[in-house]
Amino acid sequence: MDEAVIRDVARLIVEANGRTVALTGAGISVESGIPDFRSPGGLWERFNPMEYATIDAFDADPGKVWQMLRELSRVVTEARPNPAHVALARLEELGLLEGIVTQNIDNLHQAAGSKNVIEFHGNGSRLRCLLCGHTEDARAAEARFAVEFPPLCPCCKVALKPDVVLFGEAIPEDAGREAMRLTQRAAVVLVVGTSALVAPASYLPIVARKMGAALVEINPEETVLSRDYARFALRGKAGEVLPRLVAAVEAARGGSRPA
Repeated sequence: MDEAVIRDVARLIVEANGRTVALTGAGISVESGIPDFRSPGGLWERFNPMEYATIDAFDADPGKVWQMLRELSRVVTEARPNPAHVALARLEELGLLEGIVTQNIDNLHQAAGSKNVIEFHGNGSRLRCLLCGHTEDARAAEARFAVEFPPLCPCCKVALKPDVVLFGEAIPEDAGREAMRLTQRAAVVLVVGTSALVAPASYLPIVARKMGAALVEINPEETVLSRDYARFALRGKAGEVLPRLVAAVEAARGGSRPA
């Protein structure tokens, strides 16, 4: 990895003075033990998403869909933040990162200390009743699996659903609106651990670039973004690249305290 490029990106972030946004995908959480759903050994290899991960399938047979959701819930609740999540939280603490827009449902950004996290696909650490809106911590429901599966709403006695976006459901309107607002005003956009193939999140870096933002891709492999849109591409694992980038940011601004 070119240290000169890291220093250049660090200077951009400092000069942006808080107008930096991070767009994160599955790749940032792989180092926390959460495999990309689409990768070999991932969730979709064992559960056909069109059979187990649609809202129609949940409505028709929540017990069947919960066979997949149980595995998803276990992976999410056992995972812990890695150095990439911690580095982004530090960048926000410094007053240099306005927010994170994530496609992930693992709650790891919040667990690392990030405050402004826009969740495009929801959050698997909580469950929600589709009838009354009751919410519950996923760990609490998991503790009941031996006697109650799928977990039921205590009010309505219907199956609870992880508060995530299944196929056939719309992106939460407020999340889409805030994500667009952040990317349209950003001066620097860090694209971390995503191939930018899944719409509508895939549109965000393109919108940001058209609005004049400098795109910085942090990914082990080249993607369409690095070929066509990114000003800088930092190759490597997010858990290795981001801590070095944040260290360079702190050096560039002289270790000053949060704004």
